[in-house]
Amino acid sequence: MQLNDILLLLLGSLILIVCVLVGVAFLTLLERKVLGYIQIRKGPNKVGYCGVVQPFSDAVKLFNKEQTFPMTSNYLPYYFSPVFSLFISLLCWIVMPFYSGLFSFNLGLLFFLCCTSMGVYSVMISGWSSNSGFALLGGLRAVAQTISYEVSLSLILMSFIFLSGGYSLSCFSDLQYFLWFMFISFPLMIIWFASCLAETNRTPFDFAEGESELVSGFNVEYSSGGFALIFMAEYASILFMSMLFVVIFMGCDVYSFLFFIKLGLIAFSFIWVRGTLPRYRYDMLMYLAWKSFLPISLNYLFFFMGLKILILSFLI
Repeated sequence: MQLNDILLLLLGSLILIVCVLVGVAFLTLLERKVLGYIQIRKGPNKVGYCGVVQPFSDAVKLFNKEQTFPMTSNYLPYYFSPVFSLFISLLCWIVMPFYSGLFSFNLGLLFFLCCTSMGVYSVMISGWSSNSGFALLGGLRAVAQTISYEVSLSLILMSFIFLSGGYSLSCFSDLQYFLWFMFISFPLMIIWFASCLAETNRTPFDFAEGESELVSGFNVEYSSGGFALIFMAEYASILFMSMLFVVIFMGCDVYSFLFFIKLGLIAFSFIWVRGTLPRYRYDMLMYLAWKSFLPISLNYLFFFMGLKILILSFLI
């Protein structure tokens, strides 16, 4: 590879990361505004015009605060797990199906599964290294629910891998030119959305951050910069899951403005769900994962496998 190629690759990655982080900043503002209007109040409206600069003032405040840490914590894992968490959330974005040749990922879906599986470790280490009972409980809950819902996510992805015949996200663009996948697999779309909510620890599956009993869960001991990094990682994951949702179910033309409108709508529905639904009971969460989502995902997987064999037999 030429030096110019490497420099262009680094520059493209940097631009992508900066755009994602700016998107994360304004997603937090959108969330606070939407939740405010759902609860019949204004939300942030003092800093800048209608509160537009609020996310940046929050970032400046958080990163300027004094960094504290519990005396009994495991110092290095405690400090590095938020950084690792944000790094993994941003690393996922390189599978985005650009046709400009930023990264040529023929195994994009496998890379995504690897990254989401690694994300579990950062949560677990955050909870354990804080050396707090509340944080450890929150970490254990987060790991249990993430692992449970990853099974359904993987099976749904396998269904579409059988249908598209490849692991690259750019396959979905060609296949959905005339008909979006949401019309032929609506139940899978609903399961995928619910699994994304559980995967990103959002309401109604936010047991890892149950304020009523765990005082914010695995990140309870984090303040200032560490808390900001965990917060940014969560919102980068929400944006990425919204992007993946649009790619798989709602057409995949990354260069159309409509793609980003659909992405914004899915990110908005994450917030809407938070403002509407109460938290699940923990046993109901596990019941939903193993006794509802798993059988449906498996049935669809067998259906798509049969469909693929049928299509191939007709072609031969």
